[in-house]
Amino acid sequence: MFAVALSPALTAQTVQVTFSVQAQVPEGEQVYITGNHPELGNWQPGFVALEQQPDSSWRRQFLFFPGTELEYKFTRGSWPTEALDSRGLVPGNSTLLVQGDTTISVRIPAWRDLDSTLHRGITGTVEVYENMTAPGILPRTVLVWLPPGYAEDTGRHYPVLYMHDGQNVFDPSTSFLGVDWQVDEVADSLIRAEVMPGILIVAIYNTVDRGRDYSNSREGRAYMRFLADSLKPFIDRTYRTQPEAEATATMGSSLGGLISFLLLWNYPEVFGKAACLSPAFIGKHRSAVRMVQEQPAPVEHLRLYIDNGGRGLDQRLQTGVDAMLAALRTKGFADGENLMWYRDSTADHNEAAWARRVWRPLLFLFGERVQEGAEKR
Repeated sequence: MFAVALSPALTAQTVQVTFSVQAQVPEGEQVYITGNHPELGNWQPGFVALEQQPDSSWRRQFLFFPGTELEYKFTRGSWPTEALDSRGLVPGNSTLLVQGDTTISVRIPAWRDLDSTLHRGITGTVEVYENMTAPGILPRTVLVWLPPGYAEDTGRHYPVLYMHDGQNVFDPSTSFLGVDWQVDEVADSLIRAEVMPGILIVAIYNTVDRGRDYSNSREGRAYMRFLADSLKPFIDRTYRTQPEAEATATMGSSLGGLISFLLLWNYPEVFGKAACLSPAFIGKHRSAVRMVQEQPAPVEHLRLYIDNGGRGLDQRLQTGVDAMLAALRTKGFADGENLMWYRDSTADHNEAAWARRVWRPLLFLFGERVQEGAEKR
């Protein structure tokens, strides 16, 4: 997929590196390699598949120049399906200094999402604040996830991501139908792989007023004021943050995607980035599209990620996504620069689907840019 046709002279300068992996995977799934080189997908976990061999191993050959320093990991196509080591832990990056033709043999004993001995709670440190509220909205719990090294590196300040539907973000025991976004595991992996800087993640629980809180309603405007005027100042006072809008993002799915966009558009001096997964821009919520069509863009340097699936409700949401993208492009948003849209035609409208692709908005908002494209490969 990433191989480049080389001239005979150039090929003669390269050496062959073969990865051979022994691993058990569910029927119909594949083993992928991901790493710090374009041939390894630039840390995109589901782009470079290994090929299954007659002996059930997984194998792929690459050409590299001698002296190339590689870092790599293995997945089944996403960060939540990352390979574990023999201790049942997420390992650090494997490394290789390419010198000559070589074969790297690996045995994967377990996978993160399939290991029954792995604690399926929260990865990392989370601090809990109960009954946080503001005028016009119900009280709710707020979680704050601290990145690796936060306690030790006391001189460092961090960007912050504010996420909606907070009970679905980190912990399967509190999540809808027992499936969470696994943002803690994914962010931890991306940070430790050094493709994304450390960030704080603030997960705000929803309430029985979710539909009103996450829309352009009286309650929705009160919820946005809560984040902009109360919660963010509290987080900035309590933690070592980078308070600027350019370092502050918001993310959510479905109606959470809608309110993420509304926060970006209405509070650009607070939130400079947003990720809207499977956003609801149809029906009465199409007013968000009209707002973009009728108003000037609030600032020039906003950064916006939008994605959606191709099945069930996500398929019905496509018309709203298309209309929003068209409106944004007329206001100066440029694909691959400050706008990214991604569509996974095989994805449904649920937490498991958002967990599989949440690495994309994390990297687009905070890390190295991911490969743009309207369809999943």
